[in-house]
Amino acid sequence: MKQLAGRVAVITGGASGIGRATASLLAERGCRLALADVNAEGLEAVAKGLREGGAAVSTHLVDVADAAQMEALPAAVVAEHGAAHIVVNNAGVTVAANFEDQSLEDLQWIIGINLWGVIHGCKFFLPLLKEQDEAHIVNLSSLFGFLGVPSQSSYCATKFAVRGLSEALWVELKDTNVGVTSIHPGGVNTNITTTMRGDDQELREASADALARSRGPEAVARKIVRAIERDRLRAIVGIEAYVGEWLKRLMPVRTQRLLANRMKNFAQRAD
Repeated sequence: MKQLAGRVAVITGGASGIGRATASLLAERGCRLALADVNAEGLEAVAKGLREGGAAVSTHLVDVADAAQMEALPAAVVAEHGAAHIVVNNAGVTVAANFEDQSLEDLQWIIGINLWGVIHGCKFFLPLLKEQDEAHIVNLSSLFGFLGVPSQSSYCATKFAVRGLSEALWVELKDTNVGVTSIHPGGVNTNITTTMRGDDQELREASADALARSRGPEAVARKIVRAIERDRLRAIVGIEAYVGEWLKRLMPVRTQRLLANRMKNFAQRAD
């Protein structure tokens, strides 16, 4: 997109983490903001801070997994702002457990938010985006959209799917006014661990500790805004994400074997 000032940006998962950081950066660029989340208190706190900085912000209490709520969101955004030019499908959750230990409820929960939430955002906003002179969709994938990682099977399934959806959409929309980007961060210090599911407390704590030592969400927000401005198909955040993506390109099978051996050695040390 050549111009961000005056544009309307819709951000799901806007109450915290990457969503909040992206909202702040887009506000600095002069965007009006429509923030969606299930966390009403968090939404209002973020909106209050942005408004104090002079941004025009609306909040929308929406479960991205709920098709009816997401279908109603574009009209609500238009009622507040008159248009929508940017959609950042950011809301996400995770389950830390081996696949056989994840319940169907856990699988439905994570797929509903991580995949259906992205599908809903793309599907219901696309007609509105195509009415604009220029527009952009950003879908949050992950390093785990390149690598199949143990104890993150359902998360990987959703993030691989988001990458595939984004790449197909990019081709379909190549000659239109709508750009599409998939974002692939490595570790990011967000509150995703507060909603993380999984019965293995040690595994959950290890995952939380690893993310707590990771980069802040502002690094991802900067990549998101740059990708919108430069109409990038893909944006990768973090050296580990670059390395993981290149390993899968160069030796796709051996990379999975390396992961298996690493997990085996880790389990033996733990015993």
